[in-house]
Amino acid sequence: TSHPPPPRRASLCGAWRGAELLAPAMARQGAGALLASGTLGFPPQNLARVVVWEWLNEHGRWRPYSAAVCHHIENVLKEDARGSVVLGQVDVQLAPYVIDLQSMHQFRQDTGTMRPVRRNFYDPSSAPGKGIVWEWENDNSSWTPYDMDICITIQNAYEKQHPWLDLSSLGFCYLIYFSSMSQMNRQTQRKRRLRRRMDLAYPLTMGSIPKSQSWPVGASTGQPCSCQQCLLVNSTRAASNAILASQRRKLYPGGAGTLPVRQSSTFAGGTLWPAGTGMAAGGVAKGETPRAPAGAFGRSQSAPSGAQLPGLNNLNRPGTQRGAGVSARAAVPPGVPALPVKNLNGTGPVHPALAGMTGILMCAAGLPVCLTRAPKPILHPPPVSKSDIKPVPGVSGICRKTKKKHLRKSKNPEDVVRRYIQKVKTPPDEDCTICMERLVTSSGYEGVLSHRGIKPELVGKLGKCGHMYHLLCLVAMYNNGNKDGSLQCPTCKAIYGEKTGTQPPGKMEFHLIPHSLPGYTDSKTIRIVYDIPTGIQGPEHPNPGKKFTARGFPRHCYLPDNEKGRKVLKLLIVAWDRRLIFTIGTSNTTGESDTVVWNEIHHKTEFGSNLTGHGYPDPNYLDNVLAELLAQGVSEATLKD
Repeated sequence: TSHPPPPRRASLCGAWRGAELLAPAMARQGAGALLASGTLGFPPQNLARVVVWEWLNEHGRWRPYSAAVCHHIENVLKEDARGSVVLGQVDVQLAPYVIDLQSMHQFRQDTGTMRPVRRNFYDPSSAPGKGIVWEWENDNSSWTPYDMDICITIQNAYEKQHPWLDLSSLGFCYLIYFSSMSQMNRQTQRKRRLRRRMDLAYPLTMGSIPKSQSWPVGASTGQPCSCQQCLLVNSTRAASNAILASQRRKLYPGGAGTLPVRQSSTFAGGTLWPAGTGMAAGGVAKGETPRAPAGAFGRSQSAPSGAQLPGLNNLNRPGTQRGAGVSARAAVPPGVPALPVKNLNGTGPVHPALAGMTGILMCAAGLPVCLTRAPKPILHPPPVSKSDIKPVPGVSGICRKTKKKHLRKSKNPEDVVRRYIQKVKTPPDEDCTICMERLVTSSGYEGVLSHRGIKPELVGKLGKCGHMYHLLCLVAMYNNGNKDGSLQCPTCKAIYGEKTGTQPPGKMEFHLIPHSLPGYTDSKTIRIVYDIPTGIQGPEHPNPGKKFTARGFPRHCYLPDNEKGRKVLKLLIVAWDRRLIFTIGTSNTTGESDTVVWNEIHHKTEFGSNLTGHGYPDPNYLDNVLAELLAQGVSEATLKD
């Protein structure tokens, strides 16, 4: 993910409409509002306000940082309003993130993803000023804080002893019941638990922030911090300095009259702007104009006087004003070079994290930067008419359905185990890797399992791989599995018999569409559509008799229409028939339990890009998925049979 994990929110009534949502929030007493003073959005002089720093998530909602993080940001801000804030220094869960105070963006170092942040103000008597946090219980049984304006609204109703609160005015179709401390969806009637807890109060501020100072923070000796986060930031800063210098030499070989590139003071041992230089907010010395490189102006032209670089003094600026500041970068004064950083999507020669950090530092150096937003993945192909959908050559049919297969009770566990092992009369003095007892002693399952004809001291060797176990341990392992007549060696994963899984009933469709995948421009595309409905778990599932969910279906997957792609499709059909594609478990993405999840056979669900790692181009994917199918006992020999 490229930012702090977005909160899971129950479904909303219709789409969010930012303008409609903001109006009641700003009109309500005590609610969050960007209190503008002049053009910078500072709180009025001598008026105390609670400061809450927030980041913009992918749903267009401003999510608050915790009070501890906000205190940390404010402390850095007091020392250096143009610096960067390493969030991992106060919250280990935010270790990859850095906030650039000048551009007002949160930057993720390992992916290069950037998200806007803002410094918002609230009444000191409101919930954040008292350290009160309202949270709802998500599907993972953990607690998620409400957006700050909603938190304040709930706290106001709570203090007035209202029995309930309707959140419709904020765009949510929820009712809050204080007697039962619950939230109810008005459409689905689903209830969630609610809680109110005390935390650290958010920081207070009076008037405007101090004048900008230089990096590093305070009157340091220029020695960088030794923590891992700062080392990463500093090393990236040094690399970006080299990139900037190289760019400058390429753009302006003569070097005469060019705007100097400011080097990082972390390595220079001094401040960026020594005392007495009198730098204006725009990054240009007072009374001076930016010196233009040779050829930038005609002989009769000169650089515009007093030109200020956009992007500075952007702190606390309302969203519309910040947007104007960004658009102003399109009109960069011709005397100042604009060095774009356009490879944040990872397609360029520079690592995305380095590209993003370079952009931040260029902005801090007073250079205009063209930062691209993280692109959205292309999940689906262009629309395809039914007449253009064709069967896959060499593959019979276009659809496979599976029904719930009842367990074959006729397969006795002892018979299955005896089918694949050879008795060992004199076992070696080593561990049985199932019970971790010595093979020369009795099985650890002695007294736990009792099977006629199998003594606890009997040892067997699997025929293909030769690994040895207690027979009673193999019976216990079989009873704990799918009981489908197959056995899998716990050491080397060799499969004996035909392995089947616990995939719920569903449908698999496959056909050809007239579009090409990235990296396979000469081939059409095989599209696979999996569809599994919700249902009740069977005896082979984790919680028999309990309902399971099926999120994100139908799921669309893609293969290139070439020889290897068609081979993979045929094997996937075999895996589907054996119920190996999906299983019921806990989602690694959402943490939801009792839901349909992938079962160790990777699929490509991203059609026209590879931003998530589940798309193309990926030259090794077909070989990798063939290996994963083989690990499930699905091989080319299966097709010959």
